[in-house]
Amino acid sequence: MSEKVLQYNKPSLQGSLTVPGDKSVSHRSVMFGAIASGTTTVEGFLLGEDCLSTIDCFQKLGVQIEVEGTNVTIHSPGMDGWQEPTEVLYTGNSGTTTRLMLGILAGSTVHSVMTGDASIGKRPMRRVIDPLRQMGAQITGRADGQYTPLAIQGTKLQAIDYKMPVASAQVKSAILLAGLRAEGTTIVREMDVSRDHTERMLRQFGAHVEVDNGVVSIEGGQALNGTHVSVPGDISSAAFFLVAGAICKNSQLTLNNVGINPTRDGIIEVLEKMGATMTVTPNDDNQAEPTATIQIATSSLTGTIIEGDIIPRLIDEIPILALLATQAHGQTIIKDAEELKVKETDRITAVVTELKKLGAQIEATEDGMIIEGPTSLKGANLQTYGDHRIGMMGAVAALITDGAVALDDAQCIAVSYPSFFEHIEAVR
Repeated sequence: MSEKVLQYNKPSLQGSLTVPGDKSVSHRSVMFGAIASGTTTVEGFLLGEDCLSTIDCFQKLGVQIEVEGTNVTIHSPGMDGWQEPTEVLYTGNSGTTTRLMLGILAGSTVHSVMTGDASIGKRPMRRVIDPLRQMGAQITGRADGQYTPLAIQGTKLQAIDYKMPVASAQVKSAILLAGLRAEGTTIVREMDVSRDHTERMLRQFGAHVEVDNGVVSIEGGQALNGTHVSVPGDISSAAFFLVAGAICKNSQLTLNNVGINPTRDGIIEVLEKMGATMTVTPNDDNQAEPTATIQIATSSLTGTIIEGDIIPRLIDEIPILALLATQAHGQTIIKDAEELKVKETDRITAVVTELKKLGAQIEATEDGMIIEGPTSLKGANLQTYGDHRIGMMGAVAALITDGAVALDDAQCIAVSYPSFFEHIEAVR
């Protein structure tokens, strides 16, 4: 653990930043590049610990991957040329790596064992394994596959027509990636549309995917070919500076090349609804993932209700939105966010517990939280729970507190934003 004491004395924030590459797109660029035959080049890759875990897993499968700064080159013979790993595939703290790898490995020709850190060991895997088993996947593990470690014997799969019980891009992606190798057409039906990075990237690598009103289908037996991937800035990382720019006095920030995928842009919609002083200028760069330049300034904010189908579009931003709500006039209610309980930690409990230490008027509900504002916040000793988004929420809070904020484990932030504290210093 690495404790970090932050005393910023309520600065104004000025300047321009380019946040690190999108975590979801970075993971998938390596996965798809490894599945594809030939060479894939990636620019803007996120050098966070989670994404490096994905690279490590594929290197153990015999895929040649070179990393130079934020550029990554993947040389792959295609899935049938992978080597059976002699070591356990270690996914670290990455739920995306663990769950998507299950879908990929299920239809492979190799046997593998996969495990992660203590946090991954508590996260539910049956939501992925159950549909994969319906396809014929041979996966065994602790508590009948509910928890890691998991053993996967690659085998021939059959397509399924699967109705999603929860909105989860990880579950959907695992099924679609298994569907690539399955016999027949695999169909996934979503109640609430989740992130569509997988569908976009499958097309980028030459696969045919049909999407119609929440129904995604993919025909098995399609081959992927290596290509070039440009990774946009991660909107979930940008969210912390968007909130900081809105709540710190006399501030004006510009964030460049931020991904504004319509399945991920809920944070922008909520900021606009709460009255943030913000301009979003889309970039005309014809990439698979749309991007924009976003300017934000100190704002007079009003409380709001965050619920329903917007929740999957901002699930990772809820911790920082809760902090934002402490500075808004009136009541903010967040609901329909039960999914927060099975993230890196139970984020409902964690957010409410830590913000209360700072003096926030916030209460947990079964599926979210209720926040009253505006409230003056004071310094405190905060726990991060080893969760990068809770850690960054605490650090942004330190920008507006009276007194210092101590984070018990600031190192966890490196999972998604290794340069986070440098970027705070750059604009402070």
